Amino acid sequence: MSFTLAIVGRPNVGKSTLFNRLVGKRLALVDDQPGVTRDLREGEAKLGGLRFTVIDTAGLEEATDDSLQGRMRRLTERAVDMADICLFMIDARVGVTPTDEMFAEILRKRSKHVILATNKAEGKAADAGVLEAYALGLGEPLRLSAEHGEGMGELMHVLMPLADEFADAAAEHMPETDVALDEDEDEEGFRKPTFEKPLQVAVIGRPNAGKSTLINKILGEDRLLTGPEAGITRDAISLTIDWGGLPVRIWDTAGMRKRAKVQDKVEKLSVSDGLRAVKFAEVVILLLDAEIPFEQQDLRIADLAEREGRAVVVAVNKWDIEEHKQEKLREMREAFERLLPQLRGAPLVTVSAKTGRGLDRLQAAVEKAYDVWNRRVPTAQLNRWLIAMLEQHPPPAPGGRRIKLRYMTQAKTRPPGFVVMCSQPDKIPNSYSRYLVNGLRQDFDMPGTPIRLTMRGQGDKNPYKSKREKKPGALGKHLTKKRGQPRG
Repeated sequence: MSFTLAIVGRPNVGKSTLFNRLVGKRLALVDDQPGVTRDLREGEAKLGGLRFTVIDTAGLEEATDDSLQGRMRRLTERAVDMADICLFMIDARVGVTPTDEMFAEILRKRSKHVILATNKAEGKAADAGVLEAYALGLGEPLRLSAEHGEGMGELMHVLMPLADEFADAAAEHMPETDVALDEDEDEEGFRKPTFEKPLQVAVIGRPNAGKSTLINKILGEDRLLTGPEAGITRDAISLTIDWGGLPVRIWDTAGMRKRAKVQDKVEKLSVSDGLRAVKFAEVVILLLDAEIPFEQQDLRIADLAEREGRAVVVAVNKWDIEEHKQEKLREMREAFERLLPQLRGAPLVTVSAKTGRGLDRLQAAVEKAYDVWNRRVPTAQLNRWLIAMLEQHPPPAPGGRRIKLRYMTQAKTRPPGFVVMCSQPDKIPNSYSRYLVNGLRQDFDMPGTPIRLTMRGQGDKNPYKSKREKKPGALGKHLTKKRGQPRG
């Protein structure tokens, strides 16, 4: 990336709409009501021949205290300090407000390169607002329409000389390296995470479980907005980090409440954004509150991750304030085995997002879950195991005919999927399939990961039978009949 561009401005001026247009995807939540964006979201932007990092920020508020708006403002100011260029957006249809004037003064002091843009500038109704923008003293304003894509060429024209300047500066400070890159696959054949293709991890759970606080502690900095209020996080924010030598792209998601309680439109968008993060993830960390673990909603979220085929790690947060730790841990393990049998053997880790205790064990559990998720078992070993399982517990015999399980192979990984060739696959009960799945977990050390087992019919027909006993065609029947008649 040649430079970093931060989009800043008052709430509801169209920052997230422009962000989505620059990255070419609908990553940021967009709605008519102000204040939808709260966290910093980064993306890889493309504008003509330019490639750069763009940051979507929360709307600049006048609050400077420890309220939610004050914390959002400090996060946006942090983005201004870390960005190479600031794109200051105002609403051309509203015109310049006193808040715009105050923030223009702040940007003049904190940012070296500021580009002024008047959004929603399509049509004559925006002319007055564009003229007012000259009074901010930030140069000639760009006329943009983030929603309709107008003014993107002018924005690229302004960014190009700055991009060249940053590219030249980066080339001067680029150290010469001669480092051989490691292969991204190990001896077992599955991909090892690299910084080009990091391990995808999503942190999910109910509101106020401490997801953002946990990720901030892993990062070692207050990168995500946190606080005592429930439901602060709205966007599913992804960050690429080095977690103790493990390249990880970690997703912070919005808290998921019961569907009946979700009435607000923005909350519905937030939950759907979190569900999308689960689908992208390889390992899912289900974060529970130690005070009220395994609520009904926790079970639904865990079941969702299992149905999506993701490796699951259960982390119990706020363990530092728990008094009877051993007794509580024993109760939780019993409840876990009873309430989530489909994730039997999944790691259960106690952590404290506030103090950082248990994060090393959490990282080890994530790595192990990823390894199990990618595990492959040789076919010969599988079939020897299948013979032993059949001897120990033969399949049922519906209607007096014993079901025959002839052959087994692993069809896929991520998660492990197995296929059993058998007779009467539709008559194999679920209990027998669970018997085989539990045996796979135990005998091949695959705890916690979803296992897909498919029964496929092979039939009793001999594939060579038709070749040995060919039925004669119409001509053959005619010749046979002719040969059988006496000559006259």
